[in-house]
Amino acid sequence: MNLMNNAVIRTPKPVNEPIYQYEPGSSHRQALKVALKELSTTELDIPLIIKGEEIRTGNIGKVVMPHDHSHVLATYHKAGPEDVQKAIDAAVAAQQRWQALRWEERCSIFLKAADLLASKYRYKLNAGSMLSGGKTAFQAEIDAACELIDFLRYNVHYAEQIYNNQPESSPGVWNFVQHRPLEGFVFAVTPFNFTAIAGNLPTAPAIMGNTVVWKPASSLVYTPYLFMKILEEAGLPAGVINFVPGSGANVGDICLQDPHLAGIHFTGSTPVFQQMWKKVGENIARYKSYPRIVGETGGKDFVFVHNSAGNKEVVTALVRGAFEYQGQKCSAASRAYIPASMWPEVQKGLREELGKVKMGPPTDFSNFVGAVIDQRAFNTISSFLDYTLHNDGGDIIIGGKADDSVGYYIEPTVILATDPQFKTMVEEIFGPVLTIYVYEDEKYEETLELCNSSSIYGLTGAIFSRDREATSMAITKLEHAAGNFYINDKPTGAVVGQQPFGGGRASGTNDKAGAINNMVRWVSPRTIKETFVPPEEFGYPFMNEE
Repeated sequence: MNLMNNAVIRTPKPVNEPIYQYEPGSSHRQALKVALKELSTTELDIPLIIKGEEIRTGNIGKVVMPHDHSHVLATYHKAGPEDVQKAIDAAVAAQQRWQALRWEERCSIFLKAADLLASKYRYKLNAGSMLSGGKTAFQAEIDAACELIDFLRYNVHYAEQIYNNQPESSPGVWNFVQHRPLEGFVFAVTPFNFTAIAGNLPTAPAIMGNTVVWKPASSLVYTPYLFMKILEEAGLPAGVINFVPGSGANVGDICLQDPHLAGIHFTGSTPVFQQMWKKVGENIARYKSYPRIVGETGGKDFVFVHNSAGNKEVVTALVRGAFEYQGQKCSAASRAYIPASMWPEVQKGLREELGKVKMGPPTDFSNFVGAVIDQRAFNTISSFLDYTLHNDGGDIIIGGKADDSVGYYIEPTVILATDPQFKTMVEEIFGPVLTIYVYEDEKYEETLELCNSSSIYGLTGAIFSRDREATSMAITKLEHAAGNFYINDKPTGAVVGQQPFGGGRASGTNDKAGAINNMVRWVSPRTIKETFVPPEEFGYPFMNEE
């Protein structure tokens, strides 16, 4: 019996989690180093978690350190077809019980998880992100700790706003809307590059009363598993989120053909997302309802520079925007358009600043760049470097070396393209490679149009300019080129509650993670009209005699 149904509950007003800097001598730095040592000397055995039960299939995958791929951090068990079906059945079976909980009771679980992460498990999850994901201490902090905490707290607040969104009523009538969860299960497919995204994709639908089958990326199973255990400690009931690592074919194909599929929450590559959408179309008559498809995919993100901009701020934005986390952000600066009058100084600045950059293990806090995530990524990125070496239209002017003997290391690389349609100028690379095209100053407007039309993507972009008219022109010309647009800042680092994230074109459905827009996608409204005194005759006044 629920005894709290006479209360109108307000959620705590969210504020962005403060970011620890891990400066020398700080207690935070020391605690993180302790966690790094603990995790690097302990090998985990990561099971599936279905209906609260840990399942070990014996079909094993390995979690290795990107900077030292001979070091195994964990083994994880891969789901087979029977396990996936069991996870689907568990999610469907749990929905009625989960939906029956009052919304604030569901939300309290995720608020507790946020507090556990902010305190008890902060350093452990950050250390896991560094060791298994290849992030520096700062990149791990803003991702695995702060952004994930923000997602949980802000999404709870957005849930309250959605439930409070009610229609007007007329005399004698009371109208209200029930914001129901979707009927069926949500399939959450999460990427390797952000623990925060990996945590947000299953929890956002769950906050709204949905149940979930969660497939983490094979190259980021470690921190999602740690977060799953945090959710369990916070009180998440069995079956609400079912953790199912495994191959895309084994997990995805079964989920996408199940009649109970109600939604997809995806972050990953554009080809994979398009293939999933195609399969949904092929199976559309099988489903009990039309699945909600929410996806954020690739990008070919740009920095566009007007000749009024300052050299130093441009160089800093390029170095940070292109090379933090080895360029493995869907928002990372991958192409830049520099006016000819500025190029000599910008090139000089890039050479000087990248000459200072250290590359190596994230456990050495002086390193700015680490290893890319795995062998597949290393091979893909290296192929772009090889292409540049053997084809006209672009030249490597900084970096370009790759070595996978110990870790998957690729130097921060700058390519100068003479052809604005050169392969590295238009195709997504997802690595520490920045391609620059130098344009004639007087062709500013023409080059804006070139930037807009050169890519199939529309995720992030930036304009550097101290000329307001030039800035205004860029905002207009590049309106559909980026869903997140930055003025005099790098195109990375969106903050939950401040810059809702997502893009259009081939970059996704632009449902804006970190905003109410995304949360609305996980409910199916039911409008209810109650008439207090129903009419007792069918006739209307206009029918009466004169």
